[in-house]
Amino acid sequence: MNRPKETSSAPAGDPTFARGTIEYKRLFGVAYRMLGSIHDTEDALQEGLARWAGLAPEQRSAIREPVAWLTRVISRICLDELGTARARREGYHGIWLPEPLLDATAMPAHGRPLNMDPADAISLDESVSMALLIAMEHLTPPERVSLILHDVFQVSFAEIAVIVGRQPDACRQLASTARRNIRSHRRFEVQGDERNRVVDAFARACLDGDISALAGVLDPNVIARADGGSAITVARRPITGAPHVAQYLLGVLNRQQQLRHSLEILPTFINGRSGLVIYEGLKTVGIIDLSIYNGHVAEIAIIVNPDKIAQISRH
Repeated sequence: MNRPKETSSAPAGDPTFARGTIEYKRLFGVAYRMLGSIHDTEDALQEGLARWAGLAPEQRSAIREPVAWLTRVISRICLDELGTARARREGYHGIWLPEPLLDATAMPAHGRPLNMDPADAISLDESVSMALLIAMEHLTPPERVSLILHDVFQVSFAEIAVIVGRQPDACRQLASTARRNIRSHRRFEVQGDERNRVVDAFARACLDGDISALAGVLDPNVIARADGGSAITVARRPITGAPHVAQYLLGVLNRQQQLRHSLEILPTFINGRSGLVIYEGLKTVGIIDLSIYNGHVAEIAIIVNPDKIAQISRH
């Protein structure tokens, strides 16, 4: 979406969807999980809320569930955006990674209980993790929309069918195919003491410049991806294997310390779980998201693209 950035707000005279309300957060959560971009998410919400504001008073009063109506409208906007976003991301400079989000825990999901084994469904916590957002980039737009709406937000396949323009059974199959593709990847530990221990050990090894300690906390088949956009030079392909990733990370940090002299790596809460922020004084210069599997770091997402981390400031 390329129109000028505006300040997101509820339609005049309707405080229900004001920023910070549960209704706004739910709609934000729907769109962010589909798009992986805060800027595009806010654009989608602006457009959806503008359509709500454009209804005549009698039309709005006839809508029994405004949040459900807006969920359908915004999901359709996201579906259209995903089609054009894929083309843009194929021409992206290097690796495209989702835009990190600090307030992921404030995006509630609610609805009817799922008619399936919860172990098979994509959970609320898992659905906003960086690893899952990256994995969902390989899904088709209808698969992604169907999976998120059904598994995370408990929208029925009959309702999803209206959004994606398919039959309910076809939407059920879309979600099943998406779920199977996602489950072909390892399920990572989202939260917990073990995760925090590994994140702390990773940060300590990076700060100490201890390549042996860093390699020891990495999974042997670890994958590191970095997103610098067109502004910051980073590896344009994933780095794999514990020795190579450890050497790459410490090399990057060492070069940055020589240039900046005052780097700090501090823990924070990103995309619903513990992560790391790299600061130069008060300025955020990098985000590190870690995916933990069996007590080791299995995937690393490094975001240094200034456009994606500008909203994260040091308090």
